[in-house]
Amino acid sequence: MAMNLSDGEEVVLDLHPHWGRLFVPVLVLLVACLLAGFGVALIPKGGGQQIERWILIGIAAVVVVWLTVLPYLRWLTTKYVLTTDRLVIRSGILARHGRDIPLNRINDVSFSETVLERMLRSGTLVVESAGDNGQISLTDVPRVEHVQREVYRMVDQNLGRTGGMSVADGGRAARGGTATAPPTAGDEAPGQG
Repeated sequence: MAMNLSDGEEVVLDLHPHWGRLFVPVLVLLVACLLAGFGVALIPKGGGQQIERWILIGIAAVVVVWLTVLPYLRWLTTKYVLTTDRLVIRSGILARHGRDIPLNRINDVSFSETVLERMLRSGTLVVESAGDNGQISLTDVPRVEHVQREVYRMVDQNLGRTGGMSVADGGRAARGGTATAPPTAGDEAPGQG
């Protein structure tokens, strides 16, 4: 994917959805080819059966295009890109859809993983941002926990560069509060005790 980056902006992560999204399409390809080959072999040789073979091959081709090629193209054209300034989501084969979320507008990043997703090391990343389109879910994100940490790291770095609040301080600095730790027993003033 060709991206127009602003001055000083660098790509941190450039990801497709997890390869597990392609498991069923590959399985469909194998089963369709196996069944079509078996079906063609079962049709007896003869003049009228040639049409039956081509019909069977045509049906298998439609199934493969619909259930294998299209999902592969959707996977190939879906990108999750984290830069030093924004989170970029792009998808679509012919008609393209995209969303850019500036890092300084991200409020929260969370993830979830089912048991199967944990085994495959993928999951769903939920990004909440300020604005009208407040929440977006990115499904089948590879190494989702690592991606979540990288988004938080880049948000903190970006806000540090622009003088904004840190996600680590819980937003207190932006609300006019202080980001100090509570006093401990060793922090008493001299003469008190």
